[in-house]
Formats: sequence, C-alpha cells, structure tokens
Amino acid sequence: MPFGNTHNRLKMEYTAEQEFPDLRQHNNHMAKALTPRLYQSLRERQTASGFTLDDVIQTGVDNPGHPFIMTVGCVAGDEETYEVFKDLLDPVIQDRHGGYGPEDTHKTDLDPENLQGGDDLDPDYVLSSRVRTGRSVRGFCLPPHCSRGERRAVENLAVQSLDLLDGDLKGTYYALKDLTEEEQQQLIDDHFLFDKPVSPLLLASGMARDWPDGRGIWHNDNKTFLVWVNEEDHLRVISMQKGGNMKEVFTRFCTGLTQIESLFKDQGHGFMWNQHLGYILTCPSNLGTGLRAGVHVRLPLLSQRDEFSLVLDRLRLQRRGTGGVDTAAVGGVFDVSNADRLGFSEVQLVQMVVDGVRLLVDMEKRLEAGDDIQDLMPEQK
Repeated sequence: MPFGNTHNRLKMEYTAEQEFPDLRQHNNHMAKALTPRLYQSLRERQTASGFTLDDVIQTGVDNPGHPFIMTVGCVAGDEETYEVFKDLLDPVIQDRHGGYGPEDTHKTDLDPENLQGGDDLDPDYVLSSRVRTGRSVRGFCLPPHCSRGERRAVENLAVQSLDLLDGDLKGTYYALKDLTEEEQQQLIDDHFLFDKPVSPLLLASGMARDWPDGRGIWHNDNKTFLVWVNEEDHLRVISMQKGGNMKEVFTRFCTGLTQIESLFKDQGHGFMWNQHLGYILTCPSNLGTGLRAGVHVRLPLLSQRDEFSLVLDRLRLQRRGTGGVDTAAVGGVFDVSNADRLGFSEVQLVQMVVDGVRLLVDMEKRLEAGDDIQDLMPEQK
C-alpha cells in the first residue's frame, strides 16, 4: 500500500455532520448525489490502498462547477474505488451517462471496418481530426493516489512496450523532465503535449503531485499517433491528423491501441476493465470507452444561432474551445466531440461525430448562402 490512512481514523473523532462539506453552491454530479446520510454511511470506508470517501469527492468540493460543462466532481484512486464507493458512484455514473444503470453492461467495438463513411468530411471546414482514449494499468493506483515509485513503474512499462511498435507506429519517448521549457511549449502549441497541471480540477484531485516526475510523451515519427504517460490517466492514446479524414484517424487509433494492449499483457500487466464499466479510468466521465472523437470545425455563422446548443444536444455532441475544456472558441472554430463515453461502443461514438459534424457543416454552408436551416434540424439521437 503506498499510503497509510491514519488521517481517516482521526476524522472519526468528529461527527459526520461536522465533516460534511458545504455543497449548497455546487453544480456537479457528485454534489447532486451526496447526501449527509450517504456521507455518514461511507466515510469510514477505504480501499485496500487507503483511498477514502473524502479523497473521492475532494475535487468536487473544491470546484463548485464549470460554466460550459457540468463536471463530475469526483475521481477514483484505484480500481477498487468503483466498488467500495458504489453507493455514491453508481448514481453519479447514472446521472452523467444518460441513465446507465448499475445492472447495465458495456460494449466494445474497435473494428474500424464497422464505421460508415468518415473519410469525406469537408477539409475547408474540418481543420483537424482526432480520436483519443485512456487506459489504466491493472495493479497500480491511479494518478490521484499513486506513489512516486508506482508512477515511475508505469512509465517504465510504457517505454518498454511502446519501443516495440514498428512500421508507421514506430516512435520515440520523451520524458518531460528531460525536455527544455521551449521544447515543452512547442509540443503544447502543436496540441501534442498536455499542459502543466494548472487546472483546479487536476490540482484538487492530487494528479499534479511531483510534477513532472514520471510523466512523458511518446509519438510516432509522423506525429500522428501519440501516447501521454501519467497525466490524468496512466495512458492517453491519441490518433490525430490535419483535415477531415476521421476514417483514417480511427483506423490508426484501433490498430495502435490493440497493439499496445497486447504488448502490456505480454509484460503481465493488463488494463483495468470489467463488463459493467468497461475500461476503468480516473474520472467517472471517461468510463466505458474513454473515447473522445473530436474535430476542430469552423462554424462562425451556425455558432451564433440560438439553435446551436440544441442541435449539439440532439446529436449527442459537445463543444469546447480548441485549446481545451477551459478555453473559448476563436474565429468561430470549435472543438466538437461526442458527449458520451459509456453505454455506446467506440464505433458508435465515432459514427455520431462523423454524422453530426457532416450535418453541422451542411448547416454552415446553408447559412453562408443565406438559406434557411430549419429542415436540417435533427431529431434527438
């Protein structure tokens, strides 16, 4: 166990009422689900590695909400978290994932041949395409809770595995501690590297500890396939390229991800997964596929319309700025991606993005021509 947990025993000297957080101004999924009675029933529990209820909810206590996206408000510290604290996490997951219940089972489909189209998104509007997911290595605590030694062990496993990729996936690993500030910033500006942990969500959850020790980026020679090591999850696997050929991006993603999982298993370390939650990741929002398929798409006219948010909701898509979740759009260019992670397969989620973005571009072209778009309004997916 990386940590002792005497602080949890000491908190038992105070009543649950005295310890219950003030959530009256909060707007996240955790705050909706956590009641004083539930807090009292769970606060003495901890996982085998010492992760407690207060560790689970700390990021949601410190961060009341987000102006654009309703945050989850809790994290896992290890694979066991989702079972030990299921009385809280099951309602959070159900609320965040559109009614996905405790008895539901997840489905996986990493066969790119099952994707219909995706190679014909208009590059005059779709500037770039990417598909990413996370993976957690079984047997280690997750980034909010891992020790320095665990984090370094995950890094070593990743380097040993990724070094065996060949062909178009052959690449190089760069440890953040060995990069100059200028090299780091260039990779960040190119959207290849995760930024320094300045987000209050990351800081409150404990994921920024010991920065930049044990963190790094691996990418293939063409910089179209990347793996982040020890950011929010043990691994973030990303396939990306300029333009609108999502089919090609997704095919590379599936091929590389399947090979990486096989290489980790060869070293005796599978990924955290179960039939109910799919792939286990740090944030409950990323359970299941962990997949976010997104494009940077130019929509200056449509984005000014009152219907824009409604259209995205009906298509099960979400928007953010091209610089990430805490940024605004610049020049009418948005990062548009799937809103769901759990309960749909990888192919289904990418299909939603392909079909939805094609419709958004058609609407933008209509508006450029001065025509009405009401007949293009989609039904709820």
